[in-house]
This record gives sequence, structure tokens and C-alpha cells, in this order.
Amino acid sequence: MSSDDERDEKELSLTSPEVVTKYKSAAEIVNKALQVVLEECKPKAKIVDICEKGDAFIKEQTSSMYKNAKKKIERGVAFPTCISVNNTVGHFSPLASDESVLEDGDMVKIDMGCHIDGFIALVGHTHVLQEGPVSGRKADVIAAANTAAEVALRLVRPGKKNTQVTEAIQKVAAAYDCKIVEGVLSHQMKQFIIDGTKSILSVSSPETRVEDVEFEENEVYAIDIVASTGDGKPKLLDEKQTTIYKKDDCNYQLKMKASRFILSEIKENFSRMPFTARSLEEKRARLGLVECVNHGHLQAYPVLYEKTGDFVAQIKFTVLLMPNGSDRITSHTLQELQSTKTIDDPEIKGWLALGIKKKKGGGKKKKAKKAGEKGEASTEAEPMEASSNAQE
Repeated sequence: MSSDDERDEKELSLTSPEVVTKYKSAAEIVNKALQVVLEECKPKAKIVDICEKGDAFIKEQTSSMYKNAKKKIERGVAFPTCISVNNTVGHFSPLASDESVLEDGDMVKIDMGCHIDGFIALVGHTHVLQEGPVSGRKADVIAAANTAAEVALRLVRPGKKNTQVTEAIQKVAAAYDCKIVEGVLSHQMKQFIIDGTKSILSVSSPETRVEDVEFEENEVYAIDIVASTGDGKPKLLDEKQTTIYKKDDCNYQLKMKASRFILSEIKENFSRMPFTARSLEEKRARLGLVECVNHGHLQAYPVLYEKTGDFVAQIKFTVLLMPNGSDRITSHTLQELQSTKTIDDPEIKGWLALGIKKKKGGGKKKKAKKAGEKGEASTEAEPMEASSNAQE
């Protein structure tokens, strides 16, 4: 690597205070957007309306930032707002014509992302539409996802390997008699790259393989934990429900005029981040998107389902592997959960007892106070058990 390349790399990594600020600004916006979306999640609310409000909030908040920068700084939605209910695994962000509404008792998964100058903050959260504590299998699966996320936060650190995280989150889910959902990947992120080459498998399987990698300081990861009360092997029920896509590099010459028109629109407006087909002219988009996907111009994010009656919970967060420890920049407090399970496994308890920040020397006192920390021990997490409240 030449000295110029090294300098460019440094300017785009967490060694640059400006880069850290952009990640944290994006995180602050997406955390607020999540709260806005949560407040809209009520029985009989139309899902598409909620998704549009989430995206609109992110666009509005980011539009006022870096207005006077010398060069144009891209900013806005990094991943369209998705509202996936009950046994829907994810990526449900319907078209304007869709009439789906939320119902009382629904388990709602919210997934969304914001970026500033390509530095991305993603968040995913699960909420049940009900008053009072969540109990039974709904509580178990949310607790499984949350405890697995807390364990992952402590194992995604310099020197550890991605395979250790995969094994650990499956063990946590099993302790709640739940399964981690197959096919979900957690990725390293870089500027304008939402799915970097370093990744973490949710479940090891012959069909899905990733390279064994070690985490390093100054890396950024989106950790995506999806747990199910079912068998964790979701199915595609209807390809027409797929509305989220990301542009891929491809040289294939498209045959249909509608496809070429749509691809041109995508290149102009959504060249780097995932987007929703709602943003395109609906009739023409339907015709053109299929050919674009079939020939590798677009990567589709399908809507998958577990069996009817199963519950699926998601916790997703963005973490910066800073020199003074891990900094989780996106999260939201959970409802009170009354899980039917108690975690006695010493290995899981050992993982949860690991600190997130390094002891004196790395972090400054001022920062520690801000986060409510007094050293490593204060970052210890509790497994989520009967009558347990969530940690942020």
C-alpha cells in the first residue's frame, strides 16, 4: 500500500475524529427515527404509512447537515424503514398500494438505517403492541435476541473470530428454546459499503459459508440478531413482496426498455445504498426490476417467513471497535419482558460478564461518566429472565 493509499485509508477510518463524528451523528438520527416509528406503531395503523414516516424523518434530519460543506456530502436513508410483523423475518416495506395494517398483540420488528457521507448507522428493534409486560413465548424470543446481541457485543472485539460469535449466539438462543434464523449475516461496514467482505454467519450451514476472519481495531460492524420460536429456516412465499434492492456492478445489456429506464433512475438516485421500489414509478418498476435482478444489476432483499404461529424477534445495532473498547452507537430500550426461561449456563454468564470498554488508560473519564460507566465491570449485562427489564 502506498503512503497516499495509507493516508486515504486513515482519513476514512475511525482513526479520523471526523469519521467518528459522522457515524455518531447518523446514529443519533436513526435512534430518534426509531422512536418516531415506534410511536406510530398502533393497532390499525397502515404499515406503508409508518415506513414512509421513518424514511421522511431521516431525510429531513440529514438534509440540514453539512449544507455549507465545500464538496457535496451525500446523506440520508441507508436502509429503508421496514416493519415486519410476527412470523415475517424482515425486509417488509410495502408499496403505496398495500393495505396491510398492524393489529393489537402484533410482534413488530423495525429495521432502518441512516448515513452521513456514506458512514452508516443501522438499527433493528422488536416491540409487541400491548400494554404491560410481554410474557410467554413472545418474551422468550425477544429475550433470546437481546441476550444474543449483548453476547455478540462482547465477542465482536479485536482478536476474536467471527466463528466464535456464530457459535455463541446459537447457544444463547437454545437456552431460551429458540433458534437463530438461518441466512442472516452481520457485516463489517465502510464508507458507502453496507455489506463489507468481513461478515458473521447467524448459523453455519453447508449452503452458507463465509471466510473465517478476526476482528480488528477501528472496524465498524452492523450486528444483526434474528431469533425465532420456529425452526429458523424461513421461506420465500411471494416474490412480489420484495421491494428493497441494492445496485450491483454488472455489465449485462438489458433488453427491455422499462428495465433500462429503471436502472438509469436507480444509478442516478440510489447508486450506493439499498432503496425501496416505492421510490420508483410503480408500474414501470414492476416490469423493469425483475430483469435487473435476474441479470445481476440489482441485489434483492426478499421478504421471508417462518411458519404461521411462530414469532420472530430482531435486535440490530452498529458498533465501533474503538481503541478504548467497543462503542455501541444504535439501540433502544425494550419493553418489560417476563421470559419463561432462566439462564444458568456458566459460559453464557461468562460472556455477559465481559466488559465493553477497556480499563483505565484507553478511555477518558469524561466519556465514561457520560455513558454511566465506572470501568469495565459496569458494562456487564444480565441474561434476560423472568420479570427482567431490558438493557439498552
